[in-house]
Amino acid sequence: MNDYADPKAHKRLIEARESFSGRLLTDAQFEEAIAITAIIEREIQKTGAFKEKLGDYAYAFARTESFDAVKAETILRDLFKARTGQSMNQMREDFAAREEKLPASTRPLAYEYAAAVGPMIEEGTRITFNRAFAHQAQQLAGELGITDVGARRLMKEEFKAAEARELQDWGKELEEKFYRPQIEADMKKDKPEADSERTRSSRGYGAHRRTPSRSGPRP
Repeated sequence: MNDYADPKAHKRLIEARESFSGRLLTDAQFEEAIAITAIIEREIQKTGAFKEKLGDYAYAFARTESFDAVKAETILRDLFKARTGQSMNQMREDFAAREEKLPASTRPLAYEYAAAVGPMIEEGTRITFNRAFAHQAQQLAGELGITDVGARRLMKEEFKAAEARELQDWGKELEEKFYRPQIEADMKKDKPEADSERTRSSRGYGAHRRTPSRSGPRP
């Protein structure tokens, strides 16, 4: 979220500050609440749900404030709508509606994004399948206006239809072939450095220890 850089988003942020709920908060409270609304917005974009995360963050927000979790939730809902122009439920419903009405022409695109997982793992530096899959799903979701979860589902379906195998199985094979050797090479590289550091530390410790006198304690 970069509401300060986007003029329209910045305008909505000012409106949120001047709203009824916004006016009741200190600057610190308002900034924290706005940050939470961004987290909840991302959760809706990712999963199409928000109630569990809203409840958790409302409780956490209220713990250090003079209002209870119910009031905190009301504040977060109000500021969310003022900042985004939609209620949380409206945003959730919009994602669900777009996903339900996706035309068949989007399916080849889903396969393209699924296939792009491979080059990310092969050509990237220490890229796991989960990371590559999540990245491509997020890109597809943004292009189609659906949730990340919906994009993941579509990618898996289209990959299986085209390749007659599971996307995850293919990705895990690539992970073992390209990601695992990179990690093992890093571990081998780090081991001599760690051993050398332990040796230096041991020598330094020995050099500074006092050696007991062989003649015994002085009278």
